[in-house]
Amino acid sequence: MKRRVLFVCTANSARSLMAEASLRDMAGDRFEVASAGTEPTRPHPMALQVLEEAGISTEGLHSKQLADVQGQYWDYVITLCEKAANECGTVCQPAQQIAWDFADPVPANRHATFALTLKEIRERIALFALVHQKETGAKPASYDPVTVFKALADEFRLAALLLIRSQDQLCVCELTEAFEAPQPKVSRHLATLRDAGLLATERRGQWIYYSLNPGIPQWLARVLDETASHNGRLIENPLARLQAMADRPSVQCL
Repeated sequence: MKRRVLFVCTANSARSLMAEASLRDMAGDRFEVASAGTEPTRPHPMALQVLEEAGISTEGLHSKQLADVQGQYWDYVITLCEKAANECGTVCQPAQQIAWDFADPVPANRHATFALTLKEIRERIALFALVHQKETGAKPASYDPVTVFKALADEFRLAALLLIRSQDQLCVCELTEAFEAPQPKVSRHLATLRDAGLLATERRGQWIYYSLNPGIPQWLARVLDETASHNGRLIENPLARLQAMADRPSVQCL
């Protein structure tokens, strides 16, 4: 599964768009990339111009509100300016927060300034891609019993895994509704289950769907089967809420 990276600056008009386009251009096979702004405006024409002159695609680049992407799962949130870093705080948990600081080229409104900013951002992006190259591939799960049982030792995680198992596949919004839990908490626990090799993921549009990893060994499958058959109470209430959700057309995974 590709690691997901969100770039954030104030206006989402130049620096974060340059970073988004650059990482997609350099390592789009290993990352899913987006950008957003705390006070978004629109893409600056000169930012698009220097990207195109560098041979980097600008297709689909547009300014977005941070709130529009904050509910999604991100592996990394990278701020491009001090103001955004201060305003964002710890958004999109459990994402790793990284703070970069590049001067805003917009006030100068000069081609040379935009070109220099793009050059500096691309250098930092290249280093980021290199450092994280080994982390972007899928890590084979060892299914060490200690790791597995540590992941299952939390009641919420165990219930979430059993609920996903019972439904074959669920997205974050469905789990949030079923457990009446905040999205960051749900995403954090799902990440733990995924890293332990217990869950597989599939991206559909803006949402990631979780299912029981088909590669789990037979001994672990038997443990989960026995646990589910003798502990239905763990998912009784979440299952009822999930089933009620289907009867409420106003609740949708948007």
